[in-house]
Amino acid sequence: MQIHAVSLDLDDTLWPVLPALIEAERCVDAWLREHHPTVATAWPIEAMRELRDRIALENTHLSHDFSEQRRLTIRHAFAACGIDDAPVDELWSIYFAARNRVELYPDSLAALERIAAHLPIASISNGNADLEVIGLDHFFRERLSASGEGVAKPHPQIFRAAAERLGIAPQHILHVGDDPLLDVVGAREAGLATAWLNRTGERWSHGPAPDLEFTDMTALADWLDALRASDPSIHTHPNAR
Repeated sequence: MQIHAVSLDLDDTLWPVLPALIEAERCVDAWLREHHPTVATAWPIEAMRELRDRIALENTHLSHDFSEQRRLTIRHAFAACGIDDAPVDELWSIYFAARNRVELYPDSLAALERIAAHLPIASISNGNADLEVIGLDHFFRERLSASGEGVAKPHPQIFRAAAERLGIAPQHILHVGDDPLLDVVGAREAGLATAWLNRTGERWSHGPAPDLEFTDMTALADWLDALRASDPSIHTHPNAR
C-alpha cells in the first residue's frame, strides 16, 4: 500500500462532538431565556432539538448543510411564537462559537503533528466544525465540508474532490474516520484506501472490512511512520502542511 496523503473525518475522530453540541444548545437556550423568554418557554432544549430533526426530515435538499438546517429551525421557532424577524445571525453565532469549543481526544494533537510533518492532510466532514476557529487549520492542506461541496459523505464525490484538491490519485490517499458507513464505505466506493478509527472496540459488521483499523490517532501515526520507514518510495511530502 502506497500512501501519499491522508484525509480525516473530524467529529468523533479528533474530538468527541456530543459535549460541544450539548453546550451549544445550552448557550442558545440561555440567550433565549434572557432575551426572548416566550420563545424559550415554547421551545426548551428538547423541543428545539425535535424541531431541528423535523426540519431536517422536511428539507432533504439541505441534508448536506447542518448550518442552514439550524438557521431554519430558529426561524420556525420564532415564527411559531408570532415573531417574524428572528435574530438568526446572533443565535447562529452563539451556537457556532460553542459548537467549536471542542476538547480533543488526548492522542489527537501529537498524532496530527507527526502526520502533518510528512504527509498532506485533508479534512472531510459533514459537520460544521471550523478548523480555523478550533486552531487546527495549520495541520491541513485542504478542508472540505458537505455544505461547501454540495454533497455529504458517503457520496463518493466529496472524497474525489479531496483527491483532486490534493493532486493525488485516490488509491494513494488513506481516509480515516469513525463512521463505518460515512467514512469507510464512502471512501472505499470513491477508490480511497480506508481506515476505521474504532475507539470503542466495536465489531465490524458493515460489509467488506476496511483496509486498516486503529484504536486511536497514535496508532495511525505509528502505522504511517512504519510504512514510510519500510517503503523507500514514500518520501516526506514537500510542504506537507
